[in-house]
Amino acid sequence: MPKMKSRRAAAKRFKLTGTGKVKRNQAYASHILTKKTTKRKRQLRESLIVAPADTKRVKRMLNGG
Repeated sequence: MPKMKSRRAAAKRFKLTGTGKVKRNQAYASHILTKKTTKRKRQLRESLIVAPADTKRVKRMLNGG
């Protein structure tokens, strides 16, 4: 049986931390930036941990299971 493939869309968007949590970047930081404040744009650059309710689903997409 061949190897399971991970979902490439998810692999490009999420990273696993050393402790097994899932890291993600924030949305709304790519265009139409003129109307957003400097503070808001700076805070959008920071990455977040995926919510516990979604973690299981995201890990399954990454591991190809």
